[in-house]
Amino acid sequence: MPGTSRAHSTELTRRRMLQGAGVALTAALGTAVIGLTGPAGSPAVAADPAPNDTFDETYQGRRIQGRPVAAGHHHGGPGTGYQVLIDGRELHMMRNADGTWISVINHYQTHQTPRSLARAAVLDLQGAALVPIA
Repeated sequence: MPGTSRAHSTELTRRRMLQGAGVALTAALGTAVIGLTGPAGSPAVAADPAPNDTFDETYQGRRIQGRPVAAGHHHGGPGTGYQVLIDGRELHMMRNADGTWISVINHYQTHQTPRSLARAAVLDLQGAALVPIA
């Protein structure tokens, strides 16, 4: 039957369209996940601050200070031994197991040093005052 045969190789069927859409969606999701997680590699590890590792600077119009404190200082977290102040108010911060730092301002972004943590907190605050944690 010559009139009933169709060339399926060039015809766009509903099945092929759905398969193509599924492949495109899978590729797009894979790209988005890679973009969110970043390149593969070893996790960043921060060095311990030295006993004399202090800073006192103005960053984006805010005064940020950092200094070592006695281990077990409450707001620095148990055993962190470091304190960060923004405009004289203490920033609650914690040390992760890999040595990086996070703050109450952003628990999802890690930082290599208390100074970079303080700078990021200033940016995240967008001019708002740091409110003490009771």
